[in-house]
Amino acid sequence: MEDKVRIGVYICHCGTNIAGVVDVKEVTEFTRGLPSVVMAKDYIYMCSDPGQNMIKDDIKELGLSRVVVASCSPRMHERTFRQACQEAGLNPYLFDMANIREQDSWVTEDHSAATTKAKALVSAAVRRVSRQESLEVKEVPVSSSVLIVGGGIAGVQAALEIGNSEHKVYLVEREPSIGGHMAQFDKTFPTLDCASCIFTPLLSAVGHHSYIELLTHSEVEEVSGYIGNYKVKIRKRARYVDESKCTGCGVCIEKCPWKVDSEFDEGLAKRKAIYTLFPQAVPNVPVIDTEHCVYFLKGTCRACEKFCDAKAIDFEQKDELVEVEVGGIIVATGYQAFDPSTIAWYGYGRYDNVITALQFERMCNASGPTRGKIVLKDGSEPKSVAIIHCVGSRDKNYHEYCSRVCCMYALKYSHLIKEKTSAEVYQMYIDMRCFGKGYEEFYKRLSDEGINFIRGKAGEVTDRTITEEEQGKLVVVCQDTLLGSLIRVPVDMVILCTALEARSDAEGVARLFNISRSADGFFMERHPKLDPVATMTDGTFVVGCCQGPKDIPDTVAQASAAAARVLSMISKGRIEIEAATAMIDEELCSGCKICNTLCPFNAISFEEEKEVSQINQALCKGCGTCAAACPSGAITARHFTTEQIMAEIEGVLV
Repeated sequence: MEDKVRIGVYICHCGTNIAGVVDVKEVTEFTRGLPSVVMAKDYIYMCSDPGQNMIKDDIKELGLSRVVVASCSPRMHERTFRQACQEAGLNPYLFDMANIREQDSWVTEDHSAATTKAKALVSAAVRRVSRQESLEVKEVPVSSSVLIVGGGIAGVQAALEIGNSEHKVYLVEREPSIGGHMAQFDKTFPTLDCASCIFTPLLSAVGHHSYIELLTHSEVEEVSGYIGNYKVKIRKRARYVDESKCTGCGVCIEKCPWKVDSEFDEGLAKRKAIYTLFPQAVPNVPVIDTEHCVYFLKGTCRACEKFCDAKAIDFEQKDELVEVEVGGIIVATGYQAFDPSTIAWYGYGRYDNVITALQFERMCNASGPTRGKIVLKDGSEPKSVAIIHCVGSRDKNYHEYCSRVCCMYALKYSHLIKEKTSAEVYQMYIDMRCFGKGYEEFYKRLSDEGINFIRGKAGEVTDRTITEEEQGKLVVVCQDTLLGSLIRVPVDMVILCTALEARSDAEGVARLFNISRSADGFFMERHPKLDPVATMTDGTFVVGCCQGPKDIPDTVAQASAAAARVLSMISKGRIEIEAATAMIDEELCSGCKICNTLCPFNAISFEEEKEVSQINQALCKGCGTCAAACPSGAITARHFTTEQIMAEIEGVLV
């Protein structure tokens, strides 16, 4: 076979990345003597336009039937060189790439050893490419609708971007209303805009959008299919209130006699057993909490039903299973706040006036439990407040990562406290990280407002007093690293800046949508720099804080980016799928089903009538797991056949 092929090989200098360690000229001369190689050249930057044009010209003029480029990682430029081959009329799967940068020049300073290894890698690629075969890329149709999971600022932004392009959006939110954490906020840094003022119009726009179907109080139960053709089952839980009849008058809530702690107000206030999350909720339709409603517990009461003039209360309402078909999926499930009670020495849960950041947000909010007044448990105004940074963040015992927003919202809290009270404010911080536009200026503004900044991590919050000044106070014991001494700060209130962490159900969500998680628990993107919204499951994207801690501007930008990616996919109505996939020879298949259980992409199903396994080519990613495991040798991994791999090994050993 080697006598029938004409191989062209190109050795890249990559500036000095390769040529600074590898003797490129020596490798090029060596390559000219390899079997079936009719031409070998070296060039400073093969990925440049002149480098690509060189390949195209040689394919046409020299009749090359195979091409090898020895340069950087295929992850970087395999697509680039395949495209160049295709434009010159050569099947892109008759190209191979030898990585002599990441696997060679970047891992040694020994010039001789690097050059020897480069020769081996090029020899392996030449032997392999001579046995590669033409493969044809296939296209599959794409559904024009999109599923978005999560109705916080990320999900809302993505839904509006896609809905405004007149593509159908199914927005699923497990809470009774969209809004997420941003609906709990009072003001946003660094401009101190009213969170409700800038966010509520977006919620209203989603609720009334003709291309957005809002599925609140709902959860995704099952996802099947593949990119462009996902089938999704959504459980729409019963509200026990008929949305088509409810007028949102609130009489049912007013008349309900039963109260429980409000999750939205972070336990600082009570809500009724029938409730709406917040005054601007979308949809503005109550929901009955069956865990606390006396009718569901004991079969009595039904006060809400008696006083509802619209006859909207329906105790017989059942869960509804909705099935939709979508072309793409955006996961925007958000974050949860770290529970500081696990750090016992900060006193959360033991001392009344030690509160979390979200509790303070609700306290400051005009629609919150104190109508925007900053007060202590006894209703009095604090005279001094300590704000402790990095509670659960930048700590190897809890979360090593920085939560990014804590420094800025701590500064915002200082301003709000100064604005609404006459209290002294102390900030205990490790480093002040003000990374965004206008953030450093906001920090300077707060410095000028008379905030006391103490550089050092707080060690303890205690009610044990030493001096008369500390009597009746909470004492924050802190190491001031600038003074080099341990100090005690008596205060009336302590605010804990808690970490943003992955939701407790993130593992289940990851399994449902077949996406990976990083070590910190957040969903993993395809590439942290070049592809920060896509996942390894084609057609599924992650945005917002479910992918990692970020502020509102970054969340909105990422949501818009994911919307653009989805629109570029569904607007064409079709999508190309990878040609290098596995295939099953049904005559050799014994029906053992080993491959079915091993496939990480759920691409293999079992045909009961034929008693053989079948591979969905649109789902298959060509990982080769099934081919390696098949005991009867019935599965072939196209583009990674046994013959090709053995030839590559022989080339390395020459």
